[in-house]
Parts: sequence; structure tokens; C-alpha cells
Amino acid sequence: MALEVSDLAEQDAPDKEYLWTLNFGPQHPATHTTLRLVLTLDGERVVKAVPHIGYLHSGFEKLGEHLDFNQYVTIVDRMNYLSPMHNEISWHHACEKLLGIELTPRGKYLRTLLAELLRMHDHLLNVGTCALDLGAFTAFLYCFYQREKIYDIVEFASGQRFHTSYTRVGGVLYDVNDRWIEQVRDFLKGFPKVHDEVDRLLTRNRIFVDRMKGIGYLSKEDAINFGAAGPVARASGVVRDLRRDEPYLAYGDLDFKVICSTGGDCYARYLVRMQELLESVKIAHQALENLPSGPVNVDPNGKHVLPAKPAVYRSIEGLIQHFEMVMPNRGFETPREEIYAATESPNGELGYYIVTDGESSRAYRARTRPPSYVHFGIFPHIIKGCMLSDVPVILGSLNIIAAELDR
Repeated sequence: MALEVSDLAEQDAPDKEYLWTLNFGPQHPATHTTLRLVLTLDGERVVKAVPHIGYLHSGFEKLGEHLDFNQYVTIVDRMNYLSPMHNEISWHHACEKLLGIELTPRGKYLRTLLAELLRMHDHLLNVGTCALDLGAFTAFLYCFYQREKIYDIVEFASGQRFHTSYTRVGGVLYDVNDRWIEQVRDFLKGFPKVHDEVDRLLTRNRIFVDRMKGIGYLSKEDAINFGAAGPVARASGVVRDLRRDEPYLAYGDLDFKVICSTGGDCYARYLVRMQELLESVKIAHQALENLPSGPVNVDPNGKHVLPAKPAVYRSIEGLIQHFEMVMPNRGFETPREEIYAATESPNGELGYYIVTDGESSRAYRARTRPPSYVHFGIFPHIIKGCMLSDVPVILGSLNIIAAELDR
């Protein structure tokens, strides 16, 4: 990273002889991904920050115009890759709203349960890497071991650990069995003890608190004006959670709290995520113990749902139905309409805007509303006046995912 004398000295700080310009990223270990920041520094204090995006642009939205609603799930998986199933749930939530499909009770509860497990997965990575950036290696190991257990649960249900591609229009790929339910129950039973260990390691740790508290302050007014969502907004006192305010799946049937704080700094965002971990355990317990019986997919003989794989492999009717769904100039019928639907992902409001022309089973336009894009725009505002060493702390508290940011 090369340093050079900035020509912005006169307009940015007229009482200073010179400022420095520092390129932070796009290949810097503290960014955890391909982000680039051009920082204007007065010594080690940040005067100005200009974020540069696009280093991980993959054309995800354009691919939505060429793949049908089930095929595109493999693409949305790769946006926020820390909790891929949330992308799937949000995408198919929008598709089902467009097509007027109501999920089965078991399908709703199963998606809700997996959504909360993946929320825990995302928050554990955020807490662990934030601690690691500040030298707290032990907490990082605790968090990552719990993430491995969630990977095992997801692999049991979907067959894949990372990019699960588990949801489908009208339901999910496979149902779960009693052995899977016991595996989830054991994980939820043991998690609070590990949470207490991480809490004792970090929450009152003097070094951790000094590095987080009062850093990257975002007021409630600014959080609303910038369009912040999720833990970033709730840590600034914005009481907003789509699970409660616009209930979807089984959230309307479940009891949980919306975790908020008024601190507005990095430490408040850490505390909100830590408490949300326990709320997710509470929600997952309720969803698991009240998991209804019955099918996980809507009418298998309908026009919108792919047949089960055993039916495709073992019967001519299933094979014909599958080909009718995936062949060009076939597929399911779509209305000539445009809709927007959103869910509460671990980072906040994750929404999809879909336009269909009524002539094909693909979207004419697919647009994502990613939390990372909004939150990265907040960074230049909250970094002003902070030290260079605070950059990784603030970036970690915002939890910017470059694949979701650039798409």
C-alpha cells in the first residue's frame, strides 16, 4: 500500500501542511474480502474515506433474466455466502408472492427453523472475526466450532454444507427426518453454554471494550436517513424487524423479542448480535417443537412445483412433469406483473424486485436490495475522526459482504 501526499490538503484541513492518502485494500487481510477504501489521513486520524466497489462484480442480477425461478437459487446462494439460505428464502418468498403460492405449514416452519440457524451462523462468524481482528483468538475458535455444527445440520438436510440450494418454488428440496430433528435439538441444547463462554471472554474484556466502545457512532436519525437495517439500525435505536413488522413464514406464530440498543457504536452492534443469537435459539426451539406434519411442498402435481427426484427417476409421469417445467418455451406461467418482497436477513432487509412479462417462466428483470450495499455507504460517515486502527473494527461491525455488495 503506497502512501502519497494528498492534494486535498487545502480544502480538507486548511490549517495542516499536508495530508496523506492511503489505499486500504482491495487485498487487505483486515477487510476479509475484496473491498477498497481510499483514506485521507491526518497522521493516523481519518479525515475522509472514499469507498470503491465493483471488484467482485459477477453479473448476478443479469443472470436472473436467463435462469428460471428454481435455477436462479444457485446464484442468490452466492451473494451473502455467510448465510446462503437466507438469500434462497428471500428469493423464493418474492417468487411465491408473485405467483400467489401459499406454503404448507410444515414448509413454513422448516424454512423458519433453518433461517434462524443460518442467522446464528452469520452472527457467529461476525462476532468471531471481530474478536480475531482485535487479537481475541480463543473466542474466534469457540464461534467457528459452533458454525461447523450448523454446517453439519444443513448438510444433513440439503446434501451440501455451504451453498445449499435447498429451497424451491412452493417448498424445499427434501423433507427432514427424526434423526435430523434430534441433531438440531442437541445443538440448541448445548449452544447457550458456549454463548456464555464467548460472553465471558469478550463482553467485559477491557481491551475489547476499549477498542469497540465509542467507535463508529451512528445516530438514530442518521440510521433512518441512510436506510440502515438489521443489527446496524437496531443498535442505533431503530426498532424495526420485518419478522415482527411484516410477518412471513411462521414468524407470526412465534414469540420473540426485537433486540435493540441506543449505543449506536461498534460495541452496541456487537451486543445486539450476541443477544440475537439467544433469540434465534428461542425461535428455533419453538419452530422445532411445533414442527407440523404433512408435506413440505405445495401440490406436487401443480404447475409451479418441481416433482420430487425419486418420482423423476422412477416414474414416466414424474419425468414428463420435470421436463415440462424446465424445457424452453414450457415452464410455469407467470403473470405480467412487478413485485417487491423482503425478509429479515442477518444483516437486515434483504429484498428482491421482480418484473415478469407474462410470456416466459423467467424474470424480465431481477433486482436485489442488499443490506451490504446500503451499509457500505454509511462507512465514510461514521469513520470520520476515527483512527486508522479503527477501520477494521468498524468494517467488521457493519459486516460488509463483497459478493452481496457488488453482485
